[in-house]
Amino acid sequence: MNWNRRDFLFAGAGILGAQPQQEIPIIDIHQHTNYSRRPDEALVAHQRKMGVSKTILLPAGRKYGLAAQAGGNDSVVALARQYPKEFYFFANELPDIPETRETIEKYLKMGAIGIGEQKFPVDCDSKPMQLIAEIARDYKVPVLLHFQHEAYNYGIERFHKMLEKYPTVNFIGHAQTFWSNIHKGDEQVVLYPIGKVTPGGITDRLLADYPNMFGDLSAGSGLNALRRDPDHAREFLKRHQDKLLYGSDCNDSVGAGPKCSGSLQLAQLRELCPDRAALRKILSGNAERLFPALRSR
Repeated sequence: MNWNRRDFLFAGAGILGAQPQQEIPIIDIHQHTNYSRRPDEALVAHQRKMGVSKTILLPAGRKYGLAAQAGGNDSVVALARQYPKEFYFFANELPDIPETRETIEKYLKMGAIGIGEQKFPVDCDSKPMQLIAEIARDYKVPVLLHFQHEAYNYGIERFHKMLEKYPTVNFIGHAQTFWSNIHKGDEQVVLYPIGKVTPGGITDRLLADYPNMFGDLSAGSGLNALRRDPDHAREFLKRHQDKLLYGSDCNDSVGAGPKCSGSLQLAQLRELCPDRAALRKILSGNAERLFPALRSR
């Protein structure tokens, strides 16, 4: 094994006689079946290549395919049943149709451990989204939301109202508008902002002020949020180490290289996390806390 200085420090090995510490387990809270038509076999290989021990599969509702041709509820159940030690699944459905509650409850009763990815063209504090929160409250599961300006879950500046109205529901934020708002003053129309970050943006405040708000670091948006200002990222990861979760949300079939945002984010977290304890929380500890089922097998 070729050790760099950071690996050496994290492992605590060498001249003092200490044994190398075990590799930190990786839980990926954000993947999809049929993502851009990727076969299930390629998804399994992708996750194993990245070193992921457990993966949560997020289904689409009956329409839209999460804008990525993602598979629906039955597809994630099937893969999780095939690999019960490696894959878990959420339940999902459009929030504003008559079948919403019936569909989501059906899959929660089948073993879903959360609701999402909620990626639909509604206001984030609308009546339909309140229904999603009520189901999550009743079944004691988290909700994962995709925030994207003028596309999905509009009005992130009002989301604090949902956090206050449903204090026992854990919400996990994701995507462009969630991660652009770590900066105080970014224009909402800029989905992938660059440059130095001024702390105190909407997302920074939601994570700091509400115990039921969490952040999913997946995809290009999560990658960009840390990459744009590494100095800020180090402090951000330190400040919110109990509220952040690793996810990949990448559609490639390799699990490595420049097109795999999941492996790029893993490398970035290993570089930027303030210490091994914080890295352990973000890669798996926080997920185990939010999803007790991940600890049971």
